[in-house]
Amino acid sequence: MDFPAARAEMVERQLRHRGITDERVLVAIGEVPREKFVPERYRSRAYADSALPIDEGQTISQPWIVAAICQALELRGKEVVLEVGTGSGYSAAVLSRLATRVVSIERHESLAIAARQVLNSIGVANVEVMVGDGSQGILERAPFEAIAIHATAPGPPATLLGQLADGGRLVVPIAGDGTDLLTVFRRRNGELQSDLIGPCRFVPLVGEEGFGPA
Repeated sequence: MDFPAARAEMVERQLRHRGITDERVLVAIGEVPREKFVPERYRSRAYADSALPIDEGQTISQPWIVAAICQALELRGKEVVLEVGTGSGYSAAVLSRLATRVVSIERHESLAIAARQVLNSIGVANVEVMVGDGSQGILERAPFEAIAIHATAPGPPATLLGQLADGGRLVVPIAGDGTDLLTVFRRRNGELQSDLIGPCRFVPLVGEEGFGPA
């Protein structure tokens, strides 16, 4: 399979034509080899418009969702980003091209180890993968200019919102009736504002401020 050609087609057909307008995001996704983050048995579907299974009952999100989250974070290149839910490491790889540094938390040690290996193999040096309860964030590193949460929360995550810098953006799927709602929160002058991005489907956020402790 010609992965570079499939990647270029995915950027045009799945992203640009579906409302992703941030050129930095389009370029970043066009640079990251998604097939490296997908289990070998699914690599022929690496650029399909769908989520794919990975280990530990988790998934790698569809490309449009990753792009929509990155676009909503409004990154300009100098931010430190907190990511909750490393998974395969694919989203972290995309974020690494959009920000100065990414700190990513994964509750499954096996996934964290695998993600570090793939990120290292493609030369990503500005992502730190940690093992822990992502719903608690990292208080000692806060505040963060941007926070991306790749798991559905039962409501607005208070602790993580508390670690968001003034002027910062947090993107999270919020559990709804029958579907999850991808939502962006912005902190402006100490006040929080929220906007709906659209419906989505994620695995649940597991942790103290998610759907129960791990």
